[in-house]
Amino acid sequence: MTSAADRTKLFHALHKPGPLALPNAWDVASALVVEAAGATAVATTSAGVAWSLGAADGDHIARDRAVDLVARIVAAVGIPVSADIETGFGGTAGDVAETVRAVAEAGASGVNVEDGLGAGQRDVAEQAERYAAAHEAAPELYINARIDTFLRGVGDPATRLERTLERAAKYLEAGASGIFVPGVTDLETVGELAKGIAAPLNVLVGPGAPAVGEFAKAGVARVSLGSAVAEAAYAVARRAAEEMLTKGTYGSVENGIAYGDLNALFKS
Repeated sequence: MTSAADRTKLFHALHKPGPLALPNAWDVASALVVEAAGATAVATTSAGVAWSLGAADGDHIARDRAVDLVARIVAAVGIPVSADIETGFGGTAGDVAETVRAVAEAGASGVNVEDGLGAGQRDVAEQAERYAAAHEAAPELYINARIDTFLRGVGDPATRLERTLERAAKYLEAGASGIFVPGVTDLETVGELAKGIAAPLNVLVGPGAPAVGEFAKAGVARVSLGSAVAEAAYAVARRAAEEMLTKGTYGSVENGIAYGDLNALFKS
């Protein structure tokens, strides 16, 4: 395994020109599976992490539990790891700095921090302070600033693009490395975002969204599956349980990763 500093430099470089494709993981096993499939980096999904730790998504788990999981994933894989830390696990900019510092000490190469708050968004100036604190706490990390304007449907649809671009500029000025805009996948709008943001653009993808190559042509530097992989995995668990309990059959667990292949991913 290369040093944490080398992995962080590599993670920054993977965005240029990109796109960096991230099938998000939520525990050590899923991170190892993603790495074995050929991913060049691992990013966690906060929703999947929370669910696996027995909590709902949305800042409901303690910072130390999230950081502990990041450390476990970093120790298990040989590629850069980016940690989704929700809104930063705290109400103040100082709290965000403490979280980012702990994640960096755990060996992560990047963090994802969102600006959503309730059904809307945190005040842009306040959020910029949070990104500034994150950058000051760990200036080497890749700070992915998530802007929830489209995801949460904030404000007038006619000015949503402009609102997003304005926030992106403020966050980059505060020290963010890249911008994540979930909730939009139409290539025209994505292209406008890529043109208007002076940093790598990350979008959230899933079934029905354009292919990675199409996003690349639109100027996107990073595509993420977010919680979709975890949701699909839990859907298999539900189907298997329902089939066994109602029909007494087991077809839902066909085509799983063989025990030996999965077990071999773990260090002895």
